[in-house]
Amino acid sequence: MAAARPIRLVSGFMTVGMWTLASRVMGFVRDILIAGFLGAGPVAEAFLVAFSLPNMFRRFFAEGAMNTAFVPLFAKKLEAGEDAKGFAQDAFSGLASVLIVLTLLAQVFMPALVFAMASGFVNDARFDLAVAFGRIAFGYIIFISLAALLSGLLNATGRFMAAAAAPVLLNLILVAALVFAGTGRLESLVLLSIEPGPGVTGLQYGALLVWGVLVAGVAQMGLVWWAAARAGFRLTLRMPRISPDIRRLAIIAAPAMLAGGVVQINLLVGRQVASFYDGAIAWLSYADRLYQLPLGVVGIAIGIVLLPDLARRLRADDTAGGRDALSRAAEISMALTIPSAVALMVIPLPLVSVLFERGAFDSDDVAATALALTVYGLGLPAFVLQKVLQPLYFAREDTRSPFRFALIAMLVNAVVAVGLAYAIGFIGAAIGTTVAAWIMVWLLVRGKRGMGEVAALDDRFRRRIWRILLAAILMGVVLWALSLLLGPLLGTPTWRYLALGLLVAGGISSYFGIGQLLGAFRLREFGRAVRR
Repeated sequence: MAAARPIRLVSGFMTVGMWTLASRVMGFVRDILIAGFLGAGPVAEAFLVAFSLPNMFRRFFAEGAMNTAFVPLFAKKLEAGEDAKGFAQDAFSGLASVLIVLTLLAQVFMPALVFAMASGFVNDARFDLAVAFGRIAFGYIIFISLAALLSGLLNATGRFMAAAAAPVLLNLILVAALVFAGTGRLESLVLLSIEPGPGVTGLQYGALLVWGVLVAGVAQMGLVWWAAARAGFRLTLRMPRISPDIRRLAIIAAPAMLAGGVVQINLLVGRQVASFYDGAIAWLSYADRLYQLPLGVVGIAIGIVLLPDLARRLRADDTAGGRDALSRAAEISMALTIPSAVALMVIPLPLVSVLFERGAFDSDDVAATALALTVYGLGLPAFVLQKVLQPLYFAREDTRSPFRFALIAMLVNAVVAVGLAYAIGFIGAAIGTTVAAWIMVWLLVRGKRGMGEVAALDDRFRRRIWRILLAAILMGVVLWALSLLLGPLLGTPTWRYLALGLLVAGGISSYFGIGQLLGAFRLREFGRAVRR
């Protein structure tokens, strides 16, 4: 039986954050290639919808059920010296069985799934293409959901590296597929049932991408399975066994899955609105990629590390330690997220133009994507705060409260997105997402009032948050001035990468310098975290 290891919150966060940063950087490379080859055209939109299908259901079974229900139960068993391995084996086998059945059903009902995702595709080439792509890509859910369970197991034992590194494989494989396609050596590629439709271009790129998704799922699961086996948790497929622990897992997981479903309905509303505007799904997806960088590095990393840590501290009745862990997680996440949000709102055009404007991605695509990025930037702190606050509920095995809150946020998103779409077009979808995110944070804050001292942010956080906000605003002024100064260079193909690098470097250095002077943080705190 593998022994439990203590979790160091900040060093664990840095491990997850650094690997997530590597994944996001490779994701940029991937999306730059997709934008250059496919732009915001029909093949790009068909691939993005097809890829979103397994990712949507992954939220139910991976982030929804496994991370929020399995991890606290597994961590408590590990802490108590109970049969954690047997529990993990039963959960692994049960989840695999459900996923295989779901994948088979999806093959039959794929047209209905695509219609539910993007009804605006009906009666044009995008619909049939998205159905064909979706049938191939959907198998990804089996591997990535099982990988999520294994990753949660590793995180609960304080082993973060393999689980954090696994997503890098997806982007590496998709980049390799696009580079291979760019060589032109596609004569031997069998495209199976996918046939070019009227007006569809770049079909080979799309075909390689969807097959690359499936290969990447196998690679990701293989990596974390190997790491779990080395940690003493060698899990295998067997007939599922419904033990009392698995029944308890199902009872706790059900509301979490429903909460994940509510979040996915928010995304569905956005895609449905966007599907009625040519190119809008691609614009929102590329903007999503940019704001996902700080969200992934900060918010997701904090959530992954904080949940098992809080579960252990609650088991040990360590109220002071739990409060400190929550406060430091909130502090470091806001210190990194608020300036990122300000930057996304102040310099969206230079960011999108330099990263994506080439080939099939033109200036109109840049303007639309930058507008969406600005709106998402306004909601970025809310997206991250959700990752900080939700572990308070999940560590207590309370998945019902977040579900209720998510349901309210879903209704807000639907009303705002659909209502504004009639007046201002596709951008209503992004506004709905941002407004709903802040409503969710307000509900989570209000709901934690009865949790006692462990859920209260400490005096140090309350002193520093206003200084962090002021430092970020002043950094925004510096960025605005630098963008004017570097504007001519940002518009030239030769110098735009250097100019953007100088712009970003200027923003980072000004923020950390101002923040140090204002007492928003101490630079040595970040230095110690990086060294650990």
